[in-house]
Amino acid sequence: MRSRNPVLQEKAFRDLPVTGERMTMNGTIARTGLLLVLALITGGWTWQHFIQVAGESGLQAGMAAITPYLWGGLIVGFVLAMVTTFASRWSGVTAPMYAMAEGCVLGGISVVINLRYPGIVLQAVMLTAGVLAAMLLLYRSRIIKVTDRFRMGVVAATGGIALLYLVDIGLRAFTSIQIPFIHESGALGIGFSLLVVGLAALNLVLDFDMIERATEQGAPKYMEWYGAFALMVTLVWLYMEILRLLSKARR
Repeated sequence: MRSRNPVLQEKAFRDLPVTGERMTMNGTIARTGLLLVLALITGGWTWQHFIQVAGESGLQAGMAAITPYLWGGLIVGFVLAMVTTFASRWSGVTAPMYAMAEGCVLGGISVVINLRYPGIVLQAVMLTAGVLAAMLLLYRSRIIKVTDRFRMGVVAATGGIALLYLVDIGLRAFTSIQIPFIHESGALGIGFSLLVVGLAALNLVLDFDMIERATEQGAPKYMEWYGAFALMVTLVWLYMEILRLLSKARR
């Protein structure tokens, strides 16, 4: 049992006491849907708040109005993610709160990008939902089979991408150098973003496999919330990478 998702690891499901109902795949998917709805609600509220303030006082005032929600959601979301990761029993409370915090973050980022590329956010949301549905269908119909070789390949490739991003962040923080194809909109940059979007989609399949294995082991019912939270982590990454890809294509 191995996933590249940093919060969806085998140890999270190991030696859990079961005293009542068991975790199910369908229950986890239903809770994931609820978390997505909560994220859309808070993201939509952040968006509307910007529109209202910007319409009354200008774009700069609108940006200033949503900045506290963006940074506050980022900090609160990180804290809640850590709490959920190390205290899975609380996931029924912390996972919905995490989804709402991430909604504020994604809403703030989305409105900024949409100002530059109108309509891009709706495209990214629809593509993310489509990729999620397609990956779930492919996994449940066993068109994509998670073998050891498949798992190792996706994990290794995702680890390489994560390391590349960390190097880029370090270079940009301490020097004026950046890795060009991560940010530029040429053919190489778009190809790189397509690769990363594909890897994020394949990580969803690994997450589904991990959750299904946990249900087979008889994990307790509250772990459905934990599994939904873990899927949210991958979906946030997928959405951001789709936004990056679409923005490169627009440029």
